Amino acid sequence: MKRLEAESAGDDRLVQRYEIPPRPPRFSPWPEWVPGAVREAYLQLGVEQPWSHQAQAADLAYAGQPTVVATGTGSGKSMAAWLPILSELTVAQSEQSTRISAVRHRPTALYMSPTKALAADQLQSLLGVIAAPPQPLPVLAGICDGDASREMKQWARAQADIVITNPDYLHHVLLAGHPYWVRLLRSLRYVIVDEIHSYKGVMGANMALVTRRLLRLARHYGADPTVIALSATIKDAQQVFARFLGVAPERVQAVTEDGSPAGSRHFVLWQPKIIDFGAGDGSGEFGAEGAPPFLAAAEQLLREREDEATWALTGVMPGSAPDDDLDEILGITSAEEDAASPARGMEFQRRSLNLEAAWVSATALLEGAKTLTFVRSRVGAEQVAKLTRRELRINHSALADAVAAYRGGFLPEERRELERQIRVGELHALATTNALELGVDISGLDVTVTAGWPGTRASLWQQTGRAGRAGSGGVSVFVASENPLDSYLIHHPDAIFQEVEQSTFNAQNPYVLGPHLCAAAAELPLTEADLPLFGLTDDKILRQLAERTLLAKRPAGWYWNATLSLRAHELADLRGLGGNIQVVEEESGTVIGSVDEASAHRLLHPGAIYTHQAKAFEVRALTDSVALVRPFKQALTTRPTERTSVEITDEVSTWRSEDDLVTWHWGATYVLTQVTDYDVLRTPRLQFVVNRKLDLPARTLDTASTWFTLDPSVPEALGLDAASLPGALHAAEHAMIGMLPLLAICDRADLGGLSTVSHTQTAVPTVFVHDAVAGGAGFSRSGLQQARSWVEKTLRTVEECPCEMGCPACIQSPKCGNNNDPLNKEGAIKVLRFLLPRTPGPDRFDPSQ
Repeated sequence: MKRLEAESAGDDRLVQRYEIPPRPPRFSPWPEWVPGAVREAYLQLGVEQPWSHQAQAADLAYAGQPTVVATGTGSGKSMAAWLPILSELTVAQSEQSTRISAVRHRPTALYMSPTKALAADQLQSLLGVIAAPPQPLPVLAGICDGDASREMKQWARAQADIVITNPDYLHHVLLAGHPYWVRLLRSLRYVIVDEIHSYKGVMGANMALVTRRLLRLARHYGADPTVIALSATIKDAQQVFARFLGVAPERVQAVTEDGSPAGSRHFVLWQPKIIDFGAGDGSGEFGAEGAPPFLAAAEQLLREREDEATWALTGVMPGSAPDDDLDEILGITSAEEDAASPARGMEFQRRSLNLEAAWVSATALLEGAKTLTFVRSRVGAEQVAKLTRRELRINHSALADAVAAYRGGFLPEERRELERQIRVGELHALATTNALELGVDISGLDVTVTAGWPGTRASLWQQTGRAGRAGSGGVSVFVASENPLDSYLIHHPDAIFQEVEQSTFNAQNPYVLGPHLCAAAAELPLTEADLPLFGLTDDKILRQLAERTLLAKRPAGWYWNATLSLRAHELADLRGLGGNIQVVEEESGTVIGSVDEASAHRLLHPGAIYTHQAKAFEVRALTDSVALVRPFKQALTTRPTERTSVEITDEVSTWRSEDDLVTWHWGATYVLTQVTDYDVLRTPRLQFVVNRKLDLPARTLDTASTWFTLDPSVPEALGLDAASLPGALHAAEHAMIGMLPLLAICDRADLGGLSTVSHTQTAVPTVFVHDAVAGGAGFSRSGLQQARSWVEKTLRTVEECPCEMGCPACIQSPKCGNNNDPLNKEGAIKVLRFLLPRTPGPDRFDPSQ
């Protein structure tokens, strides 16, 4: 911390520093029902007494109460879940000699984790308890997921008292093949759902329905399991847990008072270093080298960014890809090329997010701190690890070899080895995606660095909770990126310290519910008694599925149509990513990766440069299932243009301002997107080379949107003519999309939008913000429910941004299909100021409409 303060003296990087005070422990006696052998096992691991929340939650679960434990990161929530089943199994074993049935029907438990890393970590910690001296507990635990060997899964199915798995395996294998799992299901006593706060949006709806189907099958086989949910960061835990199970809130219990100790922690708000393009005395005289100061600054910035930009965008390191004869290779004429400098018109520029995060990480390492750096993408993890190593080598530190990346896409054994190395001290730092955000126990960390807003306050506090676990102190640094939300938060930190967001998901979304009803019918025929479990009051949706020949109505209930060529369990997309397009190397036929269908046209269109594991490939052809690629060694990248149109199909809610000049709407919409062309850019400076046209079909999305319309007289009253209005609406749309994640549990990537001066249906200026998932996920509706706060925060962010024309910190969008053209910052401010007093506040909008 002292080194960060010293290094930032004289600049504006260290925005604010907070100290979170320590918290003393609160203990409770062991519950009377915990047998001595289980107490002794925990005692050998250093646990003399449970913390108060552990004892309270374990008591509730043992009594058969569905219980959610929502306490801080590192507070030992899993112990509360393990105590009941370990105790019951130990007692069952002691009764073996007198009750033979206890051997056949030993109680079982199923633990469900959102990630394989967390599942593997929980298995290891559980095995540590089971094997603790003086005598191992009579408990068998095993894991069943995509990383486990076939033999391990077969053993767990046949023998394990406790099965650890994830929702994907549960859905596709265990539930689909439930007759093979009768031993587990008929004795299922506890279902443990870990990190329940991570189940949000479409994924949350899917996981809720998978859990309900599990409970349905267990009850079919005669069991009545108690569900225990665990979460470090969740708002209104009781309400969320009840909605997850599809029951009334009074039927579940919530434990939220944290009895675990916590050391003093420092939380730092940080922004990247400014590289001033206007540096100098302002006289206009050249420096000693005969170059204007702003050009020297521009060259410094480009040198700093060259390695990372080239690597991140093309997978080609500087110097390894000569661009001689590129024009001849591509057939580009001199008239098509535009070599405009990226420095033109820039007043100042901050160092890139990944460079700054790497510098902060290296600084912490040089102070002897074990560090975990969270980034937003797989490429970013590799990049930050590489840049951190480079910074350490510049400082002649041997620690450069103790830094690694951790991300999805690694082999299971590679991930387990990295986890082991950081635990035992062979590695001192990991740059990771949110794969390590959840409850993996990596003890001894001193510092966490969060590079860019992780999407929610819940995720931020999950990440910062990695520093100073087990009651020790720690430091967490949030490094702001250049986007509207980060810019707002870094200068309005009160928004960071508000209560975490409530988990938002809709298990009645027909696009999600329909496939699960099909899967449930394939498992067991659906009857009238099953309707409440799925939140249904009638069989309308079942009749609709039957009309599509997916289900068949018979006297015993609704059956899956087994004559179809597809499996019922293939219909549900649990994580809301759609199907996958395989990326295949053309010459060898090797599958090198995959991309979800929704992103395929943007990332894998013919001619696109696709990057995988630091290697660049050119896409030669794209079909519905496969993209053929070949290695590409030139210093180029591609940028697609995407056109969007929106059709309003059902206007559900409407609110009109008192002067009738602004109307807010929410309802069902039909979004049509088409990738029409792409730019070829020369890296690392992203110089425009040529534009190429594409002939790709449009993609459609049935979703939900919030939109507002302006009376035709408004633009003239605001001084916006025909030339400035499109850019004003477009900029306002970008800024509003950028700020909505502050109010709804979502990421910017979960949203889309459209602005138009005259929509085909409304015939007036209109701005749409839609959920970028089929059926909608509640994000845009949350915006309308909090419209006053949404517009106010958006306006403040745009007004306070120091740029003149607009930048990534206010109105530019990294995913704009029109390449951020046109944009009008001044016009956006006028529109947002006009909107603010004409938005439905919480006292004026009824969310139940």
